[in-house]
This record gives sequence, C-alpha cells and structure tokens, in this order.
Amino acid sequence: MDSFIQYISRVQGLSPQTVRAYRSHLEAYARWCEKEHVEGLRVSVAELRGYLGDRQRLGDAPRTLAAHLSAIRSLYRWLNIEEIIDKDPAAALQSPKLPSTLPIVLSASQLDLLFDAVDGSTPGGVRDGTMLELLIASGARISELARLCLNDFDCSHKVLRLLGKGSKERIVPLYNKAFDSFDIYVRQARPVLLEKAHCSQSDSTRLFISGRGRPMDAAALRRRFDLLVRKAGLPAGITPHTMRHTYATELLEGGADLRSVQELLGHSSLSATQIYTHVSPERLRTAIHQAHPRA
Repeated sequence: MDSFIQYISRVQGLSPQTVRAYRSHLEAYARWCEKEHVEGLRVSVAELRGYLGDRQRLGDAPRTLAAHLSAIRSLYRWLNIEEIIDKDPAAALQSPKLPSTLPIVLSASQLDLLFDAVDGSTPGGVRDGTMLELLIASGARISELARLCLNDFDCSHKVLRLLGKGSKERIVPLYNKAFDSFDIYVRQARPVLLEKAHCSQSDSTRLFISGRGRPMDAAALRRRFDLLVRKAGLPAGITPHTMRHTYATELLEGGADLRSVQELLGHSSLSATQIYTHVSPERLRTAIHQAHPRA
C-alpha cells in the first residue's frame, strides 16, 4: 500500500489532497482486513462487497462509499499491473448510484459583489483581485493557482500555462482585463509584499505572495477567497471551485463548443464537461434554433 501511495504521488502526480484521501481510505480498508482476518492480496469480490456493506451500515453516504471504492479500485488495478496479483478482484464492483447535483454558478451581480469586496488600495488587495481575475479568466483550480510561477505567463501572447491533475499541462488564453491585473500586481504590489521577507523579487518565483512575504499555498489562497466571500455577503457555500463552474458555464453560454471547454478545463473525458450543458439550457435552446431545419 505504501508503494502504491508513492506511485500515485510521484509518478501520477496526484495532488497532495487526493493522495491524503487515498491513504486515509486505504488505511481504513487495511484495518477492516485485519479485523475480519481477510488476506488483502487474495481478497474475493464477495469480501470487497462485505467491506462496502459494513461501511454503509456505519452510515457512509453514497459519495463517501464511492470515494472508498475508487481508492480500492486504483490499488488493485496497480497491483495487477505490477503483477503482484494475478487478477483484479475490484474490477467487478459497481459504483454506488450518486445523486445528480448541478454545480453552483455565480451570477453577474454576485461576481460584481465579490470583486467589490477587494481593497485595491493595498498590495494584499491587489493580489486578491488578481487571484479572482485569474480564477474567473482561466477556470483554474485553486491548487493550480497556488503552483503558478512567473514563468508560467507568456506576456507576449497573453496566455497562461497551468499544471493540472496527473501533471497534465494546458495553455489558457487570458483576456486583457485579467492580464492587466496580473501585470499591475507583478510590477507594483508583489515587490512590496516580497520586501516584508527582506528578499528581492528574484528570490521567489511563485506568483502569489503572502503579507509576510512568503509564497502562498492553496490553503492560504482559499482563506483569502473565503474572506472575500464573507465581506461580499455571499452564501457560505461559494468556493474557489465555484469560479471554475462559472467560467465553464459562461463559455458555453457565449457560444464555445464543448470540446474547447473540455480542453480549457483540463478534463480527461468529455463526460466531466457535459454537466455544464445542464447548467446552461439557454445554450442548447439557441443551438436547436440555429441548427434544426424545422426550428
């Protein structure tokens, strides 16, 4: 199990949050195997179903069960590929049926309230404004934003390079307002923030710098975002990922095709992107009126 965790972390490049979740789920499974005297490398499909059944009786929701099953499936798939086991016992398991939930999307007025909560008169406020602009301009995950370095921006072409899940790289064009916000932050606010750590601008290549002059991780950026949400008086359920949902929905409503949105979001399959067609029924209605010969 430890070797598998190292594999998904170092080779597959999964995020630290995903790696921690997988480790937690697999440790729970290992404890169950020990308690039930189940040999993990010779487990049967019936025993795996028994584990999931026990978790369900403990009160696990369908999404939690699906997360445990995903970790177990990945482990046994890797064990099979590495020829540690002859047959993958988890391949026959079906995922629990999950309730269909549509992503939360911000309205134009809510976006305005969020940006109005930024204090642009301070270096930290300029940084926060740039964080919001890049979230809504690129559809980046907060973890991707935290990893950004100065050389991830191509200033001549106004494009941004993002490193997503599984270390997959994608290039996202930025509109002028977002790039201008980045440019002002880098030239004016970021050097001031770096001075607080008694270092020059060249001493750190990370884009986002804290009030103490240190690079900000995803948790620190998330705290700044949550603070702005509270200041704006928006619902507490709004997260940085809401900006990603809003980005995708706005693109589709503006006429972008699904394949392009999939590429911009860094989705490995089109099915992950298709949920936004349910959020944006107006786009589908427009497509029917424009393309159907009887419309």
